Amino acid sequence: MITKDEALRYHSQGRKGKIEVISTKPCDTQKELSLAYSPGVAEPCLEIAKDPKKSYEYTARGNLVGVISNGTAVLGLGDIGPEAGKPVMEGKGILFKKFADIDVFDIEINEKDPEKFVQIVKALEPTFGGINLEDIKGPECFYIEQKLIELMNIPVFHDDQHGTAVITTAGLINALDITGKKAEDLKIVFSGAGAAGIACAKMIMTLGISKEQIILCDSKGVVHTDRPNLEPAKAFFAQKTSLRTLEEAFVGADLFVGVSGKGLVTSAMLKSMAKNPIVFAMANPDPEITYHDAKEARSDVIMATGRSDYPNQVNNVLGFPFIFRGTLDVGATKINEQMKLAAAQSLAALTREDIPEEVCRAYGNAKLSYGPDYIIPKPLDPRVLLWEAPAVAEAAIKSGVAQRPYSSKEAYRQSLESKMKKRKELVFPMYQDEAVTVEALEKEMISVQDHVQIKQAYSTPRSS
Repeated sequence: MITKDEALRYHSQGRKGKIEVISTKPCDTQKELSLAYSPGVAEPCLEIAKDPKKSYEYTARGNLVGVISNGTAVLGLGDIGPEAGKPVMEGKGILFKKFADIDVFDIEINEKDPEKFVQIVKALEPTFGGINLEDIKGPECFYIEQKLIELMNIPVFHDDQHGTAVITTAGLINALDITGKKAEDLKIVFSGAGAAGIACAKMIMTLGISKEQIILCDSKGVVHTDRPNLEPAKAFFAQKTSLRTLEEAFVGADLFVGVSGKGLVTSAMLKSMAKNPIVFAMANPDPEITYHDAKEARSDVIMATGRSDYPNQVNNVLGFPFIFRGTLDVGATKINEQMKLAAAQSLAALTREDIPEEVCRAYGNAKLSYGPDYIIPKPLDPRVLLWEAPAVAEAAIKSGVAQRPYSSKEAYRQSLESKMKKRKELVFPMYQDEAVTVEALEKEMISVQDHVQIKQAYSTPRSS
């Protein structure tokens, strides 16, 4: 773990922050300056004026994503405001660039009113090829995303919802394969009915699960039909049941998905689950039950968490860079359910392939192979780009939302291979030292655990 002082030095030393804008064209001579700006810039302006879609040909728009937040739900820190959320948005931009060669402008908006926020983001449409909403609290986040999807002709994606859902679904596909369980037979318990929980519940339904199989729990217990004043997102999953507590819901469950809080699941609850239970305990920084406690309670458990120090990390970086890569490359107007499912299926399939030596080295020479402790690819596996982006692009084409479908799958794959080589140069430095670990990446974006530690450091009184 990093210290508060290390984190502050990292963000403040040299050029402040973590990002900068660079030119992609030469601009060293008088002629080049005239081409870049006046008078040469008038020509592409006039072409775009005649046909606004030419903005994708003459500007960076087609490879530019807006990472947009109002700072109301920043990682584990809550509503800390748009200025305080900016370091996270800059970090998100770095991950887009490193993993998928996508450029980002991070935009922090000082507006909590959902209607006004929607209008501000809608007005930015001419700038971007896609919008990644980030760290917006629920239930407003549901309305904001849905309204922007309706109003905008470029893809809008709330990663806090769908990123977690895609990776969770990928892991579940493989957990079902390993245990031999069938999606339609599962008894499922959710703890956490916020953005990520609702999105995960809806996403796993694409595997053939009905909402009647899902018992959703929030801080008040089971979401049931007799509870008054339920938000629409929760009401969708409300069950007519006598169950009232998370503990009661656990009895006989095949699958638990947690996006709630530390220590809410006990060993006794885990022992009450069905044979070969599947547990996604994804609360950060500490899961609903620790990996070690879960394994001690149930040797037959398949366990995933949000942490990098346990097997099967559900990490959103396996999703959003590659989903947007495939989306942008075919000019998709939205990211639909078919595209998200294709992303999950591609990740599940990649997990079953042999793991390259460079990936094993990046994780301390770990011996990785498909099984209960490896149901999700590792974030540093460079092949994710070659599997996920084409799957998303193909799903966009087949579902009719692609405006610029590629002419050749092979040519598209070759273009991604060149990006993969660039990514390997960025993420996998020369292995002169076998101690290279995930810190090579995580240095760029502080994890939830570290943010909480920093917050605690600020609130801890210091001796004079």
